[in-house]
Amino acid sequence: MIYVTGDTHGDFERFQEEYFPEQKNMTKDDFVIICGDFGGVWDGSKRERRQLDRLEQLPFTLLFVSGNHENFDRLAKYPVEEWNGGKIQRIRPHVIHLLRGQVFQLEGRLFFTMGGGKSHDIEDGILNPFAQDFQEQYVLYRGMGARFRVNHRTWWKEELPSPQEYQQARETLEHINWSVDYIITHCAPNSILDQLGDRSYEHDQLTDFLEEVISKAQFRYWLFGHYHDNRILDKRYVLLWEQIVRVL
Repeated sequence: MIYVTGDTHGDFERFQEEYFPEQKNMTKDDFVIICGDFGGVWDGSKRERRQLDRLEQLPFTLLFVSGNHENFDRLAKYPVEEWNGGKIQRIRPHVIHLLRGQVFQLEGRLFFTMGGGKSHDIEDGILNPFAQDFQEQYVLYRGMGARFRVNHRTWWKEELPSPQEYQQARETLEHINWSVDYIITHCAPNSILDQLGDRSYEHDQLTDFLEEVISKAQFRYWLFGHYHDNRILDKRYVLLWEQIVRVL
């Protein structure tokens, strides 16, 4: 069985048995995929380690792509390995980060993964925590109710893919003639984003690339998160937040 859900932001209550009773019939050979903003690798605290241990104890294997709200400094410390045809980072034996621009074979189906997304709530700036006036700026911005982040604390430039990751994605898709069964991303391609009707989300390099994927790829369903809603658009584009849907 393979299920997919939306952003968790470090809150995994939805995986409790009372909310996800289907897990009673699942094993570690079954999967739940989170469409970005996993948030389970953030501060390295004891609480976080205990939480990751609890995720490891779930009856299924938990997979995730990156979103924009991830601690990329901490994620980068995990080694990369090959798994089911693509590259991963193993956070726990059965808690696995699916890297960008990869294709994985799961239950006889091909899944293309392209995590990442642009934060839309940073229009007032990114603060440098090492600046001499950082504390003053921080207090001022908080008092103003500004929408800002702090570099390497609440925001990372790695939220968007690097040129190498775009190149890897194109090469991977070229190798399989741009034909997959499922596409898992955090954000949506331009044409789908426009249908959401939320002007706070703008086109960017990643949504442009995903639009390129639409124009070239053959696929059954495209599942994504990021926009905190549960909707189906154009029949095969599935926006997820709290819902957990079965795809296989």
